[in-house]
Amino acid sequence: MVRMVDVSEKHEVLRRASARGCIKLRRETMDRIKHGNVEKGDVITVSSIVAMNAVKRTWELLPFCHPIRIDHIDTRIELHEDELCIEVSVKARDRTGVEMEALMGVAIALLNVWDMVKKYEKDERGQYPYTEIRSIRVVEKVKEEL
Repeated sequence: MVRMVDVSEKHEVLRRASARGCIKLRRETMDRIKHGNVEKGDVITVSSIVAMNAVKRTWELLPFCHPIRIDHIDTRIELHEDELCIEVSVKARDRTGVEMEALMGVAIALLNVWDMVKKYEKDERGQYPYTEIRSIRVVEKVKEEL
């Protein structure tokens, strides 16, 4: 048997969570991102929007997550020599936590990065020997009484 947890007896509190993850890319691909030379467009802007959409739709993809009234989403993207890292912070006043929403935002944003730059990451056989999504994790989870 499977079931969604009943949160009807819980009271609303301020919930905050941040998650982070990175994608390892070729240095040439990172240069394209930094200089705005990716055929599909602005990787940073699009990935930030994708993260926000993923946060808002988490409950549609994970069957045991409750729909949550999201109060705020913040995305931060860092560009390093051979990796791009994304951190997503989510805030809500609700009966259940927002860490799954933050994780979903990071995961889908990183997949979006891969999709936007895959043309530059393939080797001569059409494979991705260098590209790797890694270290997706919850950085912080906070619950505060209102």
